[in-house]
Amino acid sequence: MRAILFIIQKEFLQIFRNKTMLPIIFLLPIIQLLILANAATFEMKNINISVVDYDNSRISREVISHFDASTFFTIIPTEQSVEKALELVHSNRTDLVMVIPNGFEKDIDNSIAPKVQLLVNSINGMGASLAYAYSSSILMNFTKNIAIKKLNVNIQTPPTISTQTSYWYNPELKYSHFMVPGILVILVTIIGMFLTALNLVREKELGTIEQINVTPIKRYQFIIGKLVPFWIIAMFELAFGLLVGKLLFDIPINGSLTLLFSFAGVFLVLALGGGLLLSSISSSQQQVMFVAFFFMIVFVLMSGIFTSTESMPNWAQIFNRINPLYYFMKVIRMVLVKGANLSDIRESFISVSILAVTMLSFAIFRYKKTS
Repeated sequence: MRAILFIIQKEFLQIFRNKTMLPIIFLLPIIQLLILANAATFEMKNINISVVDYDNSRISREVISHFDASTFFTIIPTEQSVEKALELVHSNRTDLVMVIPNGFEKDIDNSIAPKVQLLVNSINGMGASLAYAYSSSILMNFTKNIAIKKLNVNIQTPPTISTQTSYWYNPELKYSHFMVPGILVILVTIIGMFLTALNLVREKELGTIEQINVTPIKRYQFIIGKLVPFWIIAMFELAFGLLVGKLLFDIPINGSLTLLFSFAGVFLVLALGGGLLLSSISSSQQQVMFVAFFFMIVFVLMSGIFTSTESMPNWAQIFNRINPLYYFMKVIRMVLVKGANLSDIRESFISVSILAVTMLSFAIFRYKKTS
């Protein structure tokens, strides 16, 4: 035990003397949370729209003013030509073209359903759907108000069931409450897996691992002494990230932090085992980065950080059973946002525990064979 404590002490001294590692530990969470939590979003807050008004009437100008008054749309000037407006779409200077045909006001006066053409840039399918939904809503509300106010039409509708919508867990629909916990998972994984692997491979590159192997230090003492400091740092990283997320984005903390950190502790055993395995199959820090990047990008994109895992094909959902980030991503959101308890995350807890024991055991066995 004394030997392990000396190794842990040595590791902490080495980490805090490393001028490259300190910024990764302390600055990386703040920078990534500030950038990704604001940039990685599916919300459409600034849709560029160009209007081709062939009618040029008072009613058509009122339609345009409704779009201009919306917080979602920005009017991009264009000539009175659809071809010119489509050139703006091709150059990505506008997202949506609305064509108001000649006779628009006349149709309204004659109680004929007016027609408006919407040309949507659908390279981004999600953005195109939202842009179409927003614009259609404005047009429908406008024509309804015209029918009631201008034409004095009394629309008689049969009695309907009154419904009230309540958004649970995230009533203000803030996307940051969804993204910030997911980003914290990635940060904790980077600390637990990447830095552990880089630190162990660095020992190989410097040749100090051969010197350690000829000392009386046993292999399990060396591995524990190497892994425990990064386990502690990653847990601190999670606490620090939660504090930053609460102060900057006011993320909800509805569940038990003790439960969350307990799960994170088991997850980090899995991540540390992955870092140990990477170091055993790599001979340089460049190799570690390339191999880790290959696995990390797959696990992150399939973890549900951006899209719902339930919408993925069956083979992807089966693959996620061995994806540790999928479990942590789901648990941290359930605990923080939904206030889940142990019974709600029991299945994920058991799965991650099995994966952690398997990964760490295999990594220790592999490290023993190659060191």
